[in-house]
Amino acid sequence: MNVMLVDHDPFTEKLCNSFFTQTFDYQLIGVCRSFREALFNFSKYKPDLIISETRIDGASGLNTVDLFLQKEPTLKVLIASSENDFERIKQAFKVGVTGYLTKPLTEERLKAALKTIQEDGTPLSHDVSNKIVSAFRKKQYLQLSARENEIVAYLEQGATYKDIARKLFITPSTVNFHIQNIYLKLNVNSKSEALTKLKQWKMLAA
Repeated sequence: MNVMLVDHDPFTEKLCNSFFTQTFDYQLIGVCRSFREALFNFSKYKPDLIISETRIDGASGLNTVDLFLQKEPTLKVLIASSENDFERIKQAFKVGVTGYLTKPLTEERLKAALKTIQEDGTPLSHDVSNKIVSAFRKKQYLQLSARENEIVAYLEQGATYKDIARKLFITPSTVNFHIQNIYLKLNVNSKSEALTKLKQWKMLAA
């Protein structure tokens, strides 16, 4: 598997040079120290895997990653970044990255990440996975069941009973059954009252 590194961090470059000289499964075919350089050399290097920062010299690289994936949809992109805020992580996965590690990178973490990619998994740093789990939990109402939370999420998006049934692969009557239970738990009698009550719960939990 041919690997291209997109980073201006000397430590990461040194680590990757050391790591990839010790493995026969991967070959480091190029190091690009800017996103412009990476775009220019992409067709030349034809990488199977890109290890990339999200920001170099103030420039965001996720648009560049998006362009890479448009050109080669089977490309694997492993982010190795000093940025770990949830919005950046979310944006990266929306673009289509394969995994997200935060720095400092080590040979052990890189080796584990590559093994996960080989097994069609999604390598994540512990801090990244914790942020994702935390963000997911914040969207859950503890008073409701997992299925009720799914239905509420669609209600908040304006979905109809039929829409929800289609998305969850259940019947409209089953959706209605769950919604009646939701109304009972919220002590409301209508969708508008339910959404108002849920909004109040969010404000109290904020």
